[in-house]
Amino acid sequence: MSPHTTRLVRLPRLKGTAVGITTALALTACGGQTGSDSGKGTPQGVVSQAAAKKIADHYGEVNNKANAARDEKLLGTVEAGQVYAMDKATYTLFETWPEKEQKAYAKPFSYRDREYVIPRKGTATWFAVRAKSSENSKNSVLLVFDKVGGTYKMVLSLWADGEEPPKLAVDRHGLAEAVDPRTKVGKLAPSGLGAAYEDFLETGGKDEGTALTSTEPVENAKKTYQRSSTKGAADGMATEKFFAKPPADPSVYALRTADGGVLALFPAAHKQESLLKEAYRSNAALVPNDEQSALGATRGVLITDVFEGQGLAELTPKSARITAVDFQHVDAR
Repeated sequence: MSPHTTRLVRLPRLKGTAVGITTALALTACGGQTGSDSGKGTPQGVVSQAAAKKIADHYGEVNNKANAARDEKLLGTVEAGQVYAMDKATYTLFETWPEKEQKAYAKPFSYRDREYVIPRKGTATWFAVRAKSSENSKNSVLLVFDKVGGTYKMVLSLWADGEEPPKLAVDRHGLAEAVDPRTKVGKLAPSGLGAAYEDFLETGGKDEGTALTSTEPVENAKKTYQRSSTKGAADGMATEKFFAKPPADPSVYALRTADGGVLALFPAAHKQESLLKEAYRSNAALVPNDEQSALGATRGVLITDVFEGQGLAELTPKSARITAVDFQHVDAR
């Protein structure tokens, strides 16, 4: 879910609500060759293809059971990091959805047409899977599995909906090349992508955001900043500002592309604060909508919404392009 605008209302018998405006942002994913760990002297992958398949199968089975029961404890046995923080909030918000959406969410699905992206052992602790859903024949998803507490869990998940990422670099054994997220590629390192994106919500892209090339997600974030800084909320009765915050999990994952660049998956997070202007505080207040109420917000002069998210970017010496972002509303106070 994308950042949204809170609308305020005057209190005397006006029962308005804070309204969330979702910005549609394209999602994209990638795949690569599978790794091999057979044969004496042959380089091994972080996991074998057979092991990766078993992990992905187990995740799919448990995820379906957890979604049907909205059991976050069960989900936590196969998910961690940024995705788990986002999905726990999804369970909380489930009751606020229309019945049709609830039924669709609880319906079991499977991952098909899988491709396993496995870095060489010793260069990473994680691997990725590109697949399609049995419920969606067009778009693909990129799942990242990392070792958390001795168990492989899914930590990032991005759906493709438009622009395809560049081809990945693989060696003659079919193993992908993991890249240190702190290594700069041109003006920006993968580890700096979250802050660069959030800068567009905070300042319109005046600071860290200057390193980013214009793309749809970046332009949408810039428009959100322009709207909030000029119009505020509640027809000008309140101010609206965004503040970057540390994500639930700061882990960044990066792979070398065939053209020498880097494909990076990164986390991002921010707070959105809507504050009633002093002149209106004697006869008006923020009234949370159903979603904000479910997350804990109450009526008052200030509502703070928290969003956790993830993104996909392509880095080359000449450009840093964020091609996909996905945010979930996780808290409101």
